[in-house]
Amino acid sequence: MVQNRSILGSAEARRLRRQGLIPGVLYGRGEPVAISVGERDLRAALTGAAGANAVLDVVVDGGKSHASVLKEFQLHPIRGNVVHVDLQEVRLDQPIHATVPLHVVGESAGAKEGGVLTQALTEINVEALPLDVPAVVEFDVSDLHLGESAHLSQLELPDAVKLLDDPEAVFASVTQPTREAEPEAVEGEEEAAVGEEAAAEAAAEGAADAGSGESGEPGTAEG
Repeated sequence: MVQNRSILGSAEARRLRRQGLIPGVLYGRGEPVAISVGERDLRAALTGAAGANAVLDVVVDGGKSHASVLKEFQLHPIRGNVVHVDLQEVRLDQPIHATVPLHVVGESAGAKEGGVLTQALTEINVEALPLDVPAVVEFDVSDLHLGESAHLSQLELPDAVKLLDDPEAVFASVTQPTREAEPEAVEGEEEAAVGEEAAAEAAAEGAADAGSGESGEPGTAEG
């Protein structure tokens, strides 16, 4: 259950956090409602089987239940804990757009062949009913050989989940490891560099001599 926040402002938000509560906003079909939710309760709800795409039963001050999903959250820049949360009320019979983590599992055959596995995408965008949104999508890269790539079209999504991204997009590939070759100095460039260095030293010495009155030119004396 969450509580309605009648007092707003940064000072009140800090007071709530000291009490183990997270300030937030519940967005729905009406006006947004300022709320606060227990940090432990929120963490327990979002670390369950459904993960960050869990459907939460939000009850504001003992009122009716609002089926909601996590819309956005903010983390403390140093401690990393959640300091603000936005929830979005949803209808369970209407599809929503959601972002789902994409994990690769297994050891690719290409890695055993000396290649390097690179994952270009770590999440995908899908459309599904709120309760059908998966917590994570996994892809086994065991059969991915050196020089091969995996496309989003190869993902096995549940029938109720629609991929919104380009199915031809590459999300994982195995390539040859890159080796940085040391640049070879060209003989002409070396000679030019030596000449420039010598000229710079001579100019520096000349400037120093001029400043001290020892430029090598005969001086004049007044008197």
